[in-house]
Amino acid sequence: MLSGCAAVGQLDTLPEGRYRAIQTNDAALHARLPLGQPVYARQSADTLYLLPDSLSRKAQTRELPPYYRLQPGRHVILAARRFDLDVFTIPFKIRPPRAGVPVQLNTNFNAALYLGRRLDFYHLTSHRQVGGQRRPLVRTTGLGYGLFTGLGSSAITSDFTRQHATTDYEGFVLHAGAAAIYDAHIFNLGLAVGADHLLGPDGRHWIYQHRPWFGVLFGLDLN
Repeated sequence: MLSGCAAVGQLDTLPEGRYRAIQTNDAALHARLPLGQPVYARQSADTLYLLPDSLSRKAQTRELPPYYRLQPGRHVILAARRFDLDVFTIPFKIRPPRAGVPVQLNTNFNAALYLGRRLDFYHLTSHRQVGGQRRPLVRTTGLGYGLFTGLGSSAITSDFTRQHATTDYEGFVLHAGAAAIYDAHIFNLGLAVGADHLLGPDGRHWIYQHRPWFGVLFGLDLN
C-alpha cells in the first residue's frame, strides 16, 4: 500500500518535526533508532538528521544531532499523526430506496467542513540528480477518519414529500456524518456516510429527512 500510494504525492523537503520510523532496509539506521520509537527529523540537502524525541530541544536549537545520510538502494518510512481540518465538496450522494422511490444519485451542490485525525506516511529514498549529486526523494500520502458538517441543496418534488410540495424546487439542506479520507498531497478523497436535514415547511414530509446516504468527499490541497 505504501509503495502504491507514495507515487502520487511528492515533496521537495521533509517537513521538520516529530515522527516514528516504521520501516527501513538500512541496518545501521535500524541499530541507531529502533523502529517504532518517536524521533525528531530535519532534512538538510542530502542529509536526514534523526535523533530520539527526548533530545528534540537540541534539534530545535540547531545543535548538530546524530545524522543519517541516505545511501543508494536504502530507504526509510516515517509516520506522523495529527489533526486535520479541511473543506470538501461532495460531488454526489447515493440515497437508498425510500417510500416507493428507487435508488437516487444526487449531484446537487454540497460543501462540508471536515475535522478528524490522520496518519501521514513519508517514504524517503536517495535520488540522483543532474551532475551526479544525490538528494532525498520524499513521497507522501495520508489516511484519516473524522466527522464533517456542511450545507447543500436537494431537489424537492411532490413525490419526495408525500405529495405535500406544491411546486418543484431546490431545497436548502444541512448535512453531517463521518468519513474516511485518503490524502495524496495533491488531492483528498473520502468515502462518507451522512444524513440531511431539509429546512423549511416541507422538511417534516421529506422522505429523506434524517435518512442515511452514502457519498464521496473531494478536495484539493491548495497549500
